[in-house]
Amino acid sequence: MSPMRINLWSGPRNISTAMMRAFGNRADCVVLDEPFYGVYLAATGVDHPLRAEVLAAWPTDWRRVAAQLTGPVAGGRSILYAKQMTHHMIPEIELSWTEGCANAFLVRAPEEVLASYAVRRPDVTFDDLGFARQAELFDIEAARLGRPPPVIDARDVLEDPRRALTLLCEALGIPFDPAMLTWPAGRRLTDGPWAPAWYDAVERSTGFEAATRPTNLEALSPSLRHLAEAARPYYERLARYRLRL
Repeated sequence: MSPMRINLWSGPRNISTAMMRAFGNRADCVVLDEPFYGVYLAATGVDHPLRAEVLAAWPTDWRRVAAQLTGPVAGGRSILYAKQMTHHMIPEIELSWTEGCANAFLVRAPEEVLASYAVRRPDVTFDDLGFARQAELFDIEAARLGRPPPVIDARDVLEDPRRALTLLCEALGIPFDPAMLTWPAGRRLTDGPWAPAWYDAVERSTGFEAATRPTNLEALSPSLRHLAEAARPYYERLARYRLRL
C-alpha cells in the first residue's frame, strides 16, 4: 500500500511547528520541516536568521525536494507529513508533484500572526506572511479536486485540539491518534537548522497551548496594522471553508 503524503500549507507563526510535533508523535508518521526553505533562500537572497546554516544543510534545487517528498518514506511508515510554508513556493517551483499528495491548509488571523512574527523579525513584509500565496495554492488545489481542500484554523486547534485534529484526520482520510495531543519537550532531529532562532517555545511545550484572547488589531503598530488589513481578505476567504468544531 502506498504511503499517505500530506502537505499542511501555512504561513509563519501559525502553530505550524506544534502541528508538526503532533504528527511527528504518531508512530506511523515521518515529518519533514519546511523542505523548500533552502530553495527559497537561495533564489530570493532574503536575509533570515541562520540563513547560512539553512543553505548549508537544505537542498537548494526544488527538484531534489520534490523527489524527496514523492520518494520512499523512511522506515516504511505509512504517512509522510510535510510542514510547508506557502511563501517558500516561488514561481519557478512546479507544482505537479503535489498531485500525489493530500494538501490541507492551516490558517490564522493575521493580527495574531503579526503579533508573533514581529517579535522575532521586526522588518516583516507582506510577502513574508504568505497569505496571498496560500490563497493561490488553495485555488489551484480546489480546481484540481473540484471541491475545497481541508482548511483548519489555528484558533480552533488551540481551543479544542482533540476535536480539531480528529476533523483534520477524517478530512485527510487517516485515523486520529491520541498521541497527537501531547509530545515530549525538546528539540527533534527532524527540526530544521533554523530551530534555535524560532522554536524555543515549541521546544518547551508538551502539547498545544491553551487559546488566549484574540489579538486586537489596535494593539499592533500602524505598520503592522496595515499589513494585517491587507492580509485579512485572504484569511477570511479560506477561513470560511474551515472545518467546524
